[in-house]
Amino acid sequence: MLTPLDIQNKEFNKGVRGYNIKEVETFLDEIIVDYERVHKENIELKDKMASLNDKIKYYSSIEDTLQKTLVVAQKTAEEVNYNAKEKSDNIIEEAERKSREIIDKANMEVMQINKEYEEVKKEMILFKMKFKTLLKSQLEMSEDLFSEENTMIEQ
Repeated sequence: MLTPLDIQNKEFNKGVRGYNIKEVETFLDEIIVDYERVHKENIELKDKMASLNDKIKYYSSIEDTLQKTLVVAQKTAEEVNYNAKEKSDNIIEEAERKSREIIDKANMEVMQINKEYEEVKKEMILFKMKFKTLLKSQLEMSEDLFSEENTMIEQ
């Protein structure tokens, strides 16, 4: 690629009936100015393009990092959900086990209370029978006593 300096240093051979040197030099000066501007612009655009390519690489690496982070976050969320579900299942299972134990214990207590009630009931019946027997015997004794007194008085 030609540089502006190459254009400026270019010399043409002069012929007998050649071009007007002033016109060629004026035209070359215009070309040099325009070419310098285009050349500088080209360098600036290349620099800008390199900078943009660097930014693209940077943002691509950020994108890759974000995608990896998202994958990790999704896996972590799934693990958290799984662990929470497992923990809740364990809590429910433990609560059900404890409730069965409480119910079983309460049933045992009810059975024990019923057993004690039946024993007290039997003792009460037995006491009643003994008391009735005692009362009957006392009544008989008092009747016998009154009957002996009456017999003694009559005599």
